[in-house]
Amino acid sequence: MELNDLYRRVIMDHYKNPRNRGEMQDESVAIQLNNPTCGDRISLQLQLENGVVTDARYTGEGCSISMSSASMMTEAVKGLKYEEALALAERFSSLMKGADEEFEELEDIEALSGVNKFPARIKCATLAWNALRKGIESQK
Repeated sequence: MELNDLYRRVIMDHYKNPRNRGEMQDESVAIQLNNPTCGDRISLQLQLENGVVTDARYTGEGCSISMSSASMMTEAVKGLKYEEALALAERFSSLMKGADEEFEELEDIEALSGVNKFPARIKCATLAWNALRKGIESQK
């Protein structure tokens, strides 16, 4: 199996079987963002306690790239300190700009590495990560 095929399968798995999709019942930080160029929208809810992202959930509509990225991001940031989550978001942003970033511990995220070849899709992939940044920064 070719690497691109594997990446496509990972992206479609997160799209068809989203992780952490839904709304929190507890009080949380909520961020709504949209991508006006393609219509993707996300509502991200973060449970932030004592400087740690204890939970992350999302709802929204959009392409397979934006929704898969949200699924991957919510899995990746649970349990991270604010600084660690922001650093991960920065690494993801660098990946989208073409940097050679490796996510050994979070292999699914690497499946989005090919998005940087399609500039119009970068905003799709970074939508959830931008919401994460806004949510954490609102608590500082």
